[in-house]
Amino acid sequence: MRQAGARGLAVLAAGLVALSACSPAAEPKLLNLRNTTRTPDEFSILPTLPLERPPDFVTLPEPTPGGSNRTDPQPKADALAVLGGNPAALTREGIPASEAALLAHTGRYGRDPGIRARLAAEDLEYRRRNDGRLLERAFNVNVYFRAYRPMSLDQYAALEYWRLLGVATPSAPPDPAFE
Repeated sequence: MRQAGARGLAVLAAGLVALSACSPAAEPKLLNLRNTTRTPDEFSILPTLPLERPPDFVTLPEPTPGGSNRTDPQPKADALAVLGGNPAALTREGIPASEAALLAHTGRYGRDPGIRARLAAEDLEYRRRNDGRLLERAFNVNVYFRAYRPMSLDQYAALEYWRLLGVATPSAPPDPAFE
């Protein structure tokens, strides 16, 4: 009698695991990366600049809830300024005149304005089809690299191909398959 009860409990537990793994996710998570602890993420905490008194309290800018603040750190803009670049280039809207010729050349055969949305939809469908097997979903196994393996480039085969054609190629790290 005890054996039958333990067997029934094991079947019930396996059924619950299988049922929870079958629930369709809104968006498949191939990498299964998430913070499972309830501690703060130390990398998301950034020091702010010291508060400054504005020169004129009458001409203060309008508050932007959820937007940026003058005391927020701007690491990319700071790095550009230190290296002699123009930090305003990061916030520039539109196409700079220096890139107009490049864009005209690359778009000479036409371009699809909805390409990003179409690729995102196709990738989402691909990820849904390759979301892993039942036990991989149940035990949160990373299936990202296996799912995208058919689309990856074999860098050593490509290097060998171009070298056989006589094209000068840079050196590459040794192929781990031949070590």
